[in-house]
Amino acid sequence: MTKAVKSIVVGTAGHIDHGKTTLVRALTGVDTDRLPEEKRRGITIDLGFASLDAAAADNSPLRISFVDVPGHKLFIRNMLAGAGCIDAVLLVVSAEEGVKPQTEEHLAICSLLGVCRGLTVITKVDAVSPGRLEEVCSEIGTFLKGTFLDGNHAGILPVSAQTGQGLDHLRRELLLLAMKTAVPSPHHLPRLPLDRAFVMKGFGTVVTGTLLSGEFHVGESLALEPGSRSVRVRGMQTHGRPEEYARAGSRVALNLAGIEVSEASRGQTLVGHETLTAVTTIDVEASLLSGSLNLKHRSRVHFHAFTSETLATVSLYGYDSAEPGSHRFMRLRLHKPIVLVPGDRFVLRQCSPPATIGGGRVLDAQPLPNLRKGRCLTWLEALKHASLEEQIRLRIARRGTAGLAMRKLMAETGLTQEALHMLTEPLVSSKRLLRIPDNVLLTEEAFASATESMISRLKTDTRSAGLSRSELKGQTGLSKEIFDFLLEKLVREQRLRVQDALVYASGSHPQLPGPDLKSLSAITTAYESAGLTAPSASEVATMLNLKESEMRRLMTLLLRDKILVKIGTDGLYIHQRALETLRGRMRELRGQTLDVARFKQMTGLSRKYAIPLLEYLDRQRVTRKDGDLRLVL
Repeated sequence: MTKAVKSIVVGTAGHIDHGKTTLVRALTGVDTDRLPEEKRRGITIDLGFASLDAAAADNSPLRISFVDVPGHKLFIRNMLAGAGCIDAVLLVVSAEEGVKPQTEEHLAICSLLGVCRGLTVITKVDAVSPGRLEEVCSEIGTFLKGTFLDGNHAGILPVSAQTGQGLDHLRRELLLLAMKTAVPSPHHLPRLPLDRAFVMKGFGTVVTGTLLSGEFHVGESLALEPGSRSVRVRGMQTHGRPEEYARAGSRVALNLAGIEVSEASRGQTLVGHETLTAVTTIDVEASLLSGSLNLKHRSRVHFHAFTSETLATVSLYGYDSAEPGSHRFMRLRLHKPIVLVPGDRFVLRQCSPPATIGGGRVLDAQPLPNLRKGRCLTWLEALKHASLEEQIRLRIARRGTAGLAMRKLMAETGLTQEALHMLTEPLVSSKRLLRIPDNVLLTEEAFASATESMISRLKTDTRSAGLSRSELKGQTGLSKEIFDFLLEKLVREQRLRVQDALVYASGSHPQLPGPDLKSLSAITTAYESAGLTAPSASEVATMLNLKESEMRRLMTLLLRDKILVKIGTDGLYIHQRALETLRGRMRELRGQTLDVARFKQMTGLSRKYAIPLLEYLDRQRVTRKDGDLRLVL
């Protein structure tokens, strides 16, 4: 059995001309300076990429991908695009110059982006005396105090790319770093921010990036955000080798069909179809660096996340200016849409003079537009300290009686449907959440509020004839899914009564004769007990000794109240609860295909029932017919 490849992405950091590119070349044999201007000027301008394949002590394969970033302050935006997707940092300091301004800024950026592992390397040790090397080591040790690189077991590693001194030790430490890398969580939706797009002769458009989460497969259709542009993965490479799929944490090159290279660029993100979309308004928790200036309400900043950058307008909760070194909740209105989910890290830079001023993490990538600031601030404070399970509940709770569909919850959290089911199941079991047909979630408090609203409107209605379903739905403002679910539950609990196409509060006196009530109840029981193998209307009429005309009138009432649903054109009627159960079983097969034979086997139905039911599921957009097969949506 082939052992899974463990991957780590290491970014360089440090001042210009401290030997980052030379060090990467010495480790990998790859010159990451690919642009003619970089060759001419002898400095790194844009991102460079290299890789190192190795094996752990147990012979399991390791892949170390290097992202080499520019050290010059004029190219800090390119450095940020590279640092946004790294697992660890290689902080490079020249023995000749020691700690310099970009050494400090690069390390601050890594901290703001949540990077918490790495190695510190002193380069060009062959060019200085032992006394100078000792002096620089002491200076770096003082500089690293209190940072995530302070106290690193590897210490400060002296190397020379020219003589090879210390390179073997550095390689061993890099392997240890790779082996300690945590396996990426499988619970997040696939996402790949692009850092390059180019044309390869004979292949067409190629894009590269780090797969943050999930998996991509050759042949898969994806969406390019912003814009939801549909593309297909024609081919894939990792570390220069063709692959059929890529896992989270891998540096990957994708050959895309369906798009010209001019339509793809750094800052865009590849995602699964109908999963994540780019957003323009986010609520965040931000920290300002101690050496920054005050950040005022409505000021503009440069926002950097992963490989994206845009201007953003700051809206401070509390309005008073954010002081240097402070932590604040703020709303950022991005001037350009970016794919973001809760937990994503970002960096803020002031516009003039350009300087890094802070950063933080996204708390909410889809804030409700009409929620008052005070309520929103209270909600953010609760969200910040909540467990993941409670965060899910908070997101559903703020939607009130509107509830939240599972698909929207996926887009709001970045979590897969399987992960959300795992997180919400305990809440559903304890009745703190209700799962409504079509995968809509509602809190118990919202359900109680909707129930009170529905019953009180019926009790305060001055007419004795009750309200029609459409009137009651319009007055409560509930969605169709929640209204139907609530009405059926309250009828089942005998808190409401549905008769003659009207809804009555329990204890009211509808004008329906007693014999009709008895017959309706008998018909309903007959169809409910039959499930999907329902009898014909004439068979039920015969069984209950009802005349044909009387049966038609009573069936009309049951159809109006949606207690029964007509399936097809051959007089097949099914109780709506049986259809709900069927839809629930079909949801478990989402994404799979089935034919008539498999559907018959799954349900135990004959063709007489299976065909009309499949056609009904097509009309309800539960399935989509494609030749002899059906895709479960």
